Amino acid sequence: MSAASGNVPPGRPGPDLADTGRVAAFSDGVFAIVITLLVLDLRVPDFHEGDLAESLVDEAPSFLAFIVSFIYIGVLWLNHHAVLRLVRGSTLALGWINLAILFGVVVIPFPTAVLAAALTDGDRDDQRVAVVMYSVAAALMSAPWLVFFAYLRRHPALHGDHVDREQVRAQEARPITGLVLYGLAGLLGWFVNPVLGLIGIVVMIVYHGVTSEGIRPGLLHRPRIRHQD
Repeated sequence: MSAASGNVPPGRPGPDLADTGRVAAFSDGVFAIVITLLVLDLRVPDFHEGDLAESLVDEAPSFLAFIVSFIYIGVLWLNHHAVLRLVRGSTLALGWINLAILFGVVVIPFPTAVLAAALTDGDRDDQRVAVVMYSVAAALMSAPWLVFFAYLRRHPALHGDHVDREQVRAQEARPITGLVLYGLAGLLGWFVNPVLGLIGIVVMIVYHGVTSEGIRPGLLHRPRIRHQD
């Protein structure tokens, strides 16, 4: 008996579940379009004869913003792919939550363009605003993931095989960490230094990339080893 069916209350029928294939296909299409749109913000710089290399160096901040967001969207796609493996099917509520996740994804090219412009042509104040905007967008991206895991925890009948409630509960730490630390990165960029704020954002992206397959409860609750005298 699977973990999901074992947690369904006796006498209560399970929900009518839709196949996750359509959710995955639609979401993959959105991710593909958004990650492609990022390249539209890259441009060939104006240059005089013999100055192309210098002009390309001047565009380095735009390249940096592109790389950060490309990796970020790639990490989000990996997380989304891993999340769908936790469920045996989709419901209307999960569909709406997924749309909220995709809304956060399609917004990313805008703060990316703002960040690139601020790093290239803006002053320190412009860069502070751009870093805060990016960190706020990233923090808000974490909110629907938190709702997803909370919903899945409250509906064990949706769990895929070999997925239990504690395993789902353990995953809630990731979006909570995102909400808090992306917010702190924005505060760091505003009050201390925009470059430090950007570094904080990059660190969080790396964290979510490393934990794309989720946090295993066993890693969070390692047994203590008693040493004998």
